[in-house]
Amino acid sequence: MAAMASRSLHVLRTSRSTSVPRLASRAGRSRWLATAAEASPSSTPPPLDPTIGRIVDDISGLTLLQAADLVSLLKSRLNIQEIALPSAAAAPAAAAPAEEAAAEEKPKEKTIFNVMLKSFDAAAKPKVIREVKGLVPNLTLIDAKRFVESVPQVLKENLSKEDADKLKSTFEALGAVVELE
Repeated sequence: MAAMASRSLHVLRTSRSTSVPRLASRAGRSRWLATAAEASPSSTPPPLDPTIGRIVDDISGLTLLQAADLVSLLKSRLNIQEIALPSAAAAPAAAAPAEEAAAEEKPKEKTIFNVMLKSFDAAAKPKVIREVKGLVPNLTLIDAKRFVESVPQVLKENLSKEDADKLKSTFEALGAVVELE
């Protein structure tokens, strides 16, 4: 057992010593590639006019407050008018009062409905159970019976007005009392 442990330790030591130079050579190559990328010219072309290059250098050295003052001074000197650009925070804030005014004028019409089974005739119970079983996928007959017997229950949620009316008329034809919420 001790011989086996010493062999394993020897294998580990030799594998570490052989892998270190390999990693060092890779690190040297990646360092060389990084410095080569820095030495290559940037993707932006150099300015053609030395005056423009000097101005760009001066502007890039300004602080944020100095740059804002420069922009306002250039706008006044070149007679450039302020253009109100919509900002991300101002747009929803401005739209909110307009929506409130529209809501006060006309109440919103409900477009999504939940169909609720309130009650049913005792004679129509088997028909209602079969319809519920067909309506809800993966529902067994016993589960459909329990569902119908535990009224009031929501049959379907988030239906459009047309679909909700169709479902309501189907269950009312069977003898059930259905309500749209």
